[in-house]
Amino acid sequence: TGKGSAIKKIIEGLKKLEYRGYDSWGIAVRTDQGIIIRKKVGRIGSIDSNSLGLQDGCNAIGHTRWATTGHVKDNNAHPFRDKDNQFSIVHNGIIENYLELKEELRQDGVAFTSDTDSEVMVHLIAKYYQENSNFKEAVLKTIARLQGAYAFGVIKNDSDEIIGGRNGSPLVVGVGDNENFFASDVSAIMEHTRRVIYLNDFQITRLTPGEVTVYDFQGIRVPYEIKEVNWNLEQAQKQGYNHFMLKEIFEQPQVVQESLSAPVSINKNVSRIIIVACGTAYYAGLVGKYIIEKTARVPVMVEMASEFRYREPLFSDKDIVMAISQSGETADTLAAIRLAKQGQAKTYGIINVKDSTIAREVDQVFYTRAGPEIGVASTKAFMAQVVTLYQIAFSLAGKVLNTEGLLPALRQTLALSSSIRNLAQKYFQYHNFLYIGRKAQYPLALEGALKLKEISYIHAEAYPAGELKHGPLSLVSEEMPTLALCPQDSVYEKTFSNIQEVKARKGKVIALATEGDTAIHTVSDDILYLPQVEEVLYPLITAIPLQLFAYHMADLRGCDIDKPRNLAKSVTVE
Repeated sequence: TGKGSAIKKIIEGLKKLEYRGYDSWGIAVRTDQGIIIRKKVGRIGSIDSNSLGLQDGCNAIGHTRWATTGHVKDNNAHPFRDKDNQFSIVHNGIIENYLELKEELRQDGVAFTSDTDSEVMVHLIAKYYQENSNFKEAVLKTIARLQGAYAFGVIKNDSDEIIGGRNGSPLVVGVGDNENFFASDVSAIMEHTRRVIYLNDFQITRLTPGEVTVYDFQGIRVPYEIKEVNWNLEQAQKQGYNHFMLKEIFEQPQVVQESLSAPVSINKNVSRIIIVACGTAYYAGLVGKYIIEKTARVPVMVEMASEFRYREPLFSDKDIVMAISQSGETADTLAAIRLAKQGQAKTYGIINVKDSTIAREVDQVFYTRAGPEIGVASTKAFMAQVVTLYQIAFSLAGKVLNTEGLLPALRQTLALSSSIRNLAQKYFQYHNFLYIGRKAQYPLALEGALKLKEISYIHAEAYPAGELKHGPLSLVSEEMPTLALCPQDSVYEKTFSNIQEVKARKGKVIALATEGDTAIHTVSDDILYLPQVEEVLYPLITAIPLQLFAYHMADLRGCDIDKPRNLAKSVTVE
């Protein structure tokens, strides 16, 4: 809301947010003729403000959708409006009691235009506004009826104000010069302002062009802090790479260097560390378990946050519960941290996004130095998380991590990209893959298989190499290649033996091996040679060819690498 073309600013902002949701998009603008809405299935792509055929205004809201409730179709795209076209709303999250609310509103004569949970919100606001003609009170009464997670923004047909609120889903306010913004991510508004307010759960905010006010859910005005965003927009551009993912893979030496320069200290009076995370961050946690237990001799449990929160876990005040999340907004991980705080455990976060919800709620936060990561499939953020876990391990042990030769080794590994593309030419039409590794290479096998699944849509399974004989060996055939992580580490001979088992059953083998390993030729169809480093550092090296292999496989298959189907960058719903 404010000066200039609201439509243009909304469209530009949605394009920057499209990595978070791209099933459909929409925009609502307040004009002299009331609120006008345009929405459509698909991506914004080349759409610009002039092509919409809309009268412009100074007050608008927009949305890119990642479908949860309701199929992907035009009428389920946001924004939504009430029957009198007084209000329009956009919403992220899930309203768990929407069916009950929908039936109540139907009894009142409301006709719904979509299958979504979000639409009930705008009809409730309209209903409560009829009672006392107070916009803010209507929003607060609506919130009181909602169960679930949400962030939203709502406009009114005869006002320049926008009211938004959050409970469990991220919402940031951008404070400009005679204009103010809402967004679910600062990247959408950085072109216009770097001054932001990170709303907390159970807060609403009222924006006009010249004023920002924040209230709790009881309607009591509360203070807020304006913070300055310190990364630049250039970091979030492709800079000549075909995809964000490839750019972010190649940024990893710099990310490692900057991460190693970040000071890390941790309370050494700890009996146990419990790492909670989801997806790629979970696999980073598994690498961390190996490194922390070996280096610091502190027991570590690694838990999937989505399961941990329902397990009634036991804590003590000497436990550290450590959340790993790129966005700092992952719903299940945030819920796990809140559960740990109730159990009196100390809470830590390994987070990439400054001032995100998890970062604000933990007792101590370690910020990774990955910078903005746009590709949905995490690469450099994973690397930064693992480096931070190394630093934690060595801090706990009172030791210094020797990284001599690491950066040249990372750059040497990145130089394999063209060789990996040639390898992908040979394998991109296969439909199934098996990934195997031992010790800290097992989590890397899991992460490599996940990358292949995420962006190329090829089915891949990962197992500890020693488990092959306990079932997975039955999958091995000429049609199911095996990617084996076999650097010359302390379990090299064991992994080598497992590869022999695959070859004995006519399985094709791609081996990641250490330079100078001539024996690996006898059991492999294809080999990617990696530079020799200390054993503790191998996970940082082997991560890169796994990322590049998935990338080139997906590229050759014509997949949408930065925005893989059915996935969103930040999972802010359960």
